[in-house]
Amino acid sequence: MTVDALTDVVGVRVGHATRTGGRWLTGTTVVLAPEGGAVAAVDVRGGGPGTKETDALDPRNLVQKVDAIVLTGGSAYGLDAASGVMAWLEEQGRGVRVGADPAHVVPVVPAACVFDLGRGGDFRARPDAATGRAAVEAAAASEAGAQVGQGCVGAGTGATVGPLKGGVGTASTVLGSGITVAALVVANAAGAVTDPETGVLYGELFQGRVRYPQSRVHEAALRHLAEAAGRNTPPPLNTTLAVVATDADLSKAQAQKMAGTAHDGIARAVRPVHLLHDGDTVFALATGTHRLGTTDPDNPATDAPATDNPITGSSVPDNPLVLNEILAAAADTVTRAIVNAVHAAESVEGPGGAWPSYGELYGEVPEEAD
Repeated sequence: MTVDALTDVVGVRVGHATRTGGRWLTGTTVVLAPEGGAVAAVDVRGGGPGTKETDALDPRNLVQKVDAIVLTGGSAYGLDAASGVMAWLEEQGRGVRVGADPAHVVPVVPAACVFDLGRGGDFRARPDAATGRAAVEAAAASEAGAQVGQGCVGAGTGATVGPLKGGVGTASTVLGSGITVAALVVANAAGAVTDPETGVLYGELFQGRVRYPQSRVHEAALRHLAEAAGRNTPPPLNTTLAVVATDADLSKAQAQKMAGTAHDGIARAVRPVHLLHDGDTVFALATGTHRLGTTDPDNPATDAPATDNPITGSSVPDNPLVLNEILAAAADTVTRAIVNAVHAAESVEGPGGAWPSYGELYGEVPEEAD
């Protein structure tokens, strides 16, 4: 049974730490890999990224697997949350072995941040190492295949998408080959997620039949958004973050390609995208439990021979047809995750500003069909 979430990739867990109230509006989300780690890669396309340990994920470099990825609010200050995750992993003996003693490990914890400073009212209210520890402990304590909180939780607590409230969203799909591809997104874009002419979500245009809001509902929404925007004085410094994961056996180079194509999923749901004020970053994880096989079980000739990976010494299946399905699914699930994030978000109004939710403005079930 699947839950349409990142946790549908067996062994992957997600934990949120959320801080609200008392002029706080921020948090941290941790994606915890299975024991032994997962192959990881990254693709950064925003003009203003805030990241940590992304160089380690370059396919040319030594590290092959990571144990956790941190997504956090607090802009560059919030990257301190990764320190708390590192400390917890060290206590578990998880990380890169650097000595004969099993306790001598260095956890590699890639992290990326979104800009939400001051949105709760206090510029200094931002995640720290304790927030990161709380999030990874929540991930570790969760059940396998558990539901994942969406909307204004974790790193999505203070997220916005244009003038709307953003947040965390997740989605998954199972391919015909049996391979699972899933995504978790922190939707915090400087660009818009709605068509200004109709109010329909851009991302929903890629999901089949679209239902449009009534004209009067859309006009009222635009007035409400204009009024709220007048209270939001900080500049649109934003970022969309994503983690795409699969149970396929991918090399680091293949995982990096998956992270790259996943950015197409952001571009379908957010316009404009990858701006100078964005730090758009996509991480990729591959747990390696499902070999890349034939796309047609009745025609094994479509299988491509395995090749040896010169870095790990392992055999890396190389079937471009199956890999292409994974790449396409990564983009599709990111788009759906952004749509889910916007639908799950709740309105926020406080000393830092006012951000109405899409649900408040348009309702969850628009009344007119195309």
